[in-house]
Amino acid sequence: MNKLFLFLIASLLTVGTASAQCTRQNKAFQAGETLTYDLYFNWKFVWVKAGTAHYRINSSNYGGKPSLRTDLLFQGSKRLNAVFPMKDTLISQMTPELVPLYFRKGATEGKHYTVDEVWYSYPDGKSHVKQKFLNRHGEISNTEHESDECNYDMLSILNVARSFDPSSYKVGHRIHFPMATGTKVEPQTLIYKGKENFKANDDVTYRCLVFSLLDYDVKDKEKELLRFYITDDLNHLPVRIDFYLRFGVAKAYYVSGKGLRNEQTSIVKKK
Repeated sequence: MNKLFLFLIASLLTVGTASAQCTRQNKAFQAGETLTYDLYFNWKFVWVKAGTAHYRINSSNYGGKPSLRTDLLFQGSKRLNAVFPMKDTLISQMTPELVPLYFRKGATEGKHYTVDEVWYSYPDGKSHVKQKFLNRHGEISNTEHESDECNYDMLSILNVARSFDPSSYKVGHRIHFPMATGTKVEPQTLIYKGKENFKANDDVTYRCLVFSLLDYDVKDKEKELLRFYITDDLNHLPVRIDFYLRFGVAKAYYVSGKGLRNEQTSIVKKK
């Protein structure tokens, strides 16, 4: 699944002013963090356990430079795969300062397989995005985008959101950013929804910060793509993620984790 075009690496790692503006101080997570989730799917108005999800962050190397690699794997259960095969593999490469370098999503959903790839570079103080998309018919499209803004993808923005300091946020606070979708770069919005207690699948109740990721349709009407609950402590650990898909809703509930960077101070109640 990891098809990197090596001849692009040298040019994609020319980090200039734009990348410096995109850097963030990361106090939330570290290499070695591994999280496991139970995955549920709304199937004909009934919630069923559909499989598992694994979220891993490791030290890596991209084009000869240190990086943080995030892997997010959604694997359908045998029962679900017998009816509707599902396996999504997401990969993100970022600098240690959380500047995006590369993203890939390979998705098997039913009889269809698609691939999104995004390469980031920062020439002349700009943020340049090169995208490649393999659609379900086997057709490939290539697009490029350049702007003065920092660009992200659906996995790198989750990592960046974990680095936020939300102490001054009020409910409704909005964070605007452009996101690469595989075929184009679209405006997206993160909305802070407030705090909420959530009992995860490790039987622990956590005090959480809730964020909603919005997209916009052709009429600029807001559409929620996902909602995630992160712990209200320095880890900002994702303990629940709701995905609003074309064919339904999927939810990932936290089961276990190791390699956490900070003390878990958001625990409200243990089992």
